[in-house]
Amino acid sequence: MKNLVIVLLLGTICAAQQYDKLAKDVKELVKVSAPKVALVHVKLIDGSGAQPKEDQTVVVSDGKIAAITVASEKPPADAQVVDLTGRSLIPGLVGMHDHLFYPAGGGMFHEMGYSFPRLYLAAGVTSIRTTGSLEPYADLELKKQIDGGESPGPRINVTGPYLEGKGTFAVQMHQISSPDDARNTVNFWMDQGVTSFKAYMFITRAELKAAVDAAHARGIKVTGHLCSIGFHEAAELGIDDLEHGLTVDTEFFPDKKPDVCPSARTAAAELSKVSIEDPRLQNLMKDLVAHHVAVTSTLPVFENFVAGRPALQPRVLEAMSEPAKAAYLQNRVNVSTTKDSPWPAMFKLEMQFEHAFAQAGGTLLAGEDPTGIGGDLAGYGDQREVELLVEAGFTPLEAIKIATYNGAQFLGQLDRIGIIAVGKAADLVVIKGDPSSKIEDIENVELVFKDGVGYDPTKLADSVRGRVGLN
Repeated sequence: MKNLVIVLLLGTICAAQQYDKLAKDVKELVKVSAPKVALVHVKLIDGSGAQPKEDQTVVVSDGKIAAITVASEKPPADAQVVDLTGRSLIPGLVGMHDHLFYPAGGGMFHEMGYSFPRLYLAAGVTSIRTTGSLEPYADLELKKQIDGGESPGPRINVTGPYLEGKGTFAVQMHQISSPDDARNTVNFWMDQGVTSFKAYMFITRAELKAAVDAAHARGIKVTGHLCSIGFHEAAELGIDDLEHGLTVDTEFFPDKKPDVCPSARTAAAELSKVSIEDPRLQNLMKDLVAHHVAVTSTLPVFENFVAGRPALQPRVLEAMSEPAKAAYLQNRVNVSTTKDSPWPAMFKLEMQFEHAFAQAGGTLLAGEDPTGIGGDLAGYGDQREVELLVEAGFTPLEAIKIATYNGAQFLGQLDRIGIIAVGKAADLVVIKGDPSSKIEDIENVELVFKDGVGYDPTKLADSVRGRVGLN
């Protein structure tokens, strides 16, 4: 008994230290900070895909999940009790394509180092993979600030700078000139602390192969938003993940030349004519599964290219600066007046592909990609991604698993995050309603725990009102 008391005391001390290390302005965003918390009368959706459990109590201590019991059992006497009747609890979302930058127009992008981390956390995204960085030093330093309690935000898995070849449209990207350049770039940034890489549109097969081999030699994974290289080729070269799914695979373009990126619009127009039953698509899915290549869904960024979608939300517009809002609304007009757009058909095909890929045994990950025409914002896009997965044919529980469990597993972090279980990090999202039956409830976030500290999503969102597009 004496040893048990000592263990409990140590847990209480560590939990208090977790809160105490936060900067003063970060503490002002916290709603629940007790050393031990009992979340009672909650519907538990654990992220594994299992059926929800009604009327549960989840005890949080030392930044971890200490116990899960039925609510009829009395909670610990020293715990702050939070009654969550009518609420659901899901794991913190794991955003697998969540940049820290935002489009500024003219092929330029602005780092949103202040607003985006707060919006991610406000929306229940407790872990992100940046999946391509334009300011890698800024991302690495921001990660240090968040880990040290100086700034609020999710756990950040920093992806290195884009591995891009010659001919890129983005002037902020280094253009790799050879396999040696690719190899040296990868090794340099691994030394700086990045934990993944993303190949981009104009990289050649030889350059990608050099980058993959160098990264794999040190246990680092490589994903890609490709164009010059087809998905079959990338799988053979050893890539671990493919971003955006079928929408960016140019190998179905009839005039595709090796190591050459064709017009994205032209390639999409060709691909939009393909049926999901096409043997070429069926063969592609089998090939990716056989090579253990994951696919990251980013449906929200592509939804914005379909006229009339998504429905305008006040929270999205309120988060934007006036210039960002004006640019986004004009872009929506441009989309609505574009004739013969391939995107309605392409968007539908992408949904079908992602569902079929997962049904075939493929690993599907969830992201958002806050770029495009500017309407896909940090955090809000991650929530929308889960809703769109359900529209694509997944059950709500399957969609939540893709956005939590699958991402954590791919990152090699399932031992700590991605599922609600005793001993895991207390990264938890309290939702008013029941997203297992009504997926739109995932937007009703009332409380976000990260490492056992409960943040107020309203205060987080209010703190960045009118800032997206500025910082």
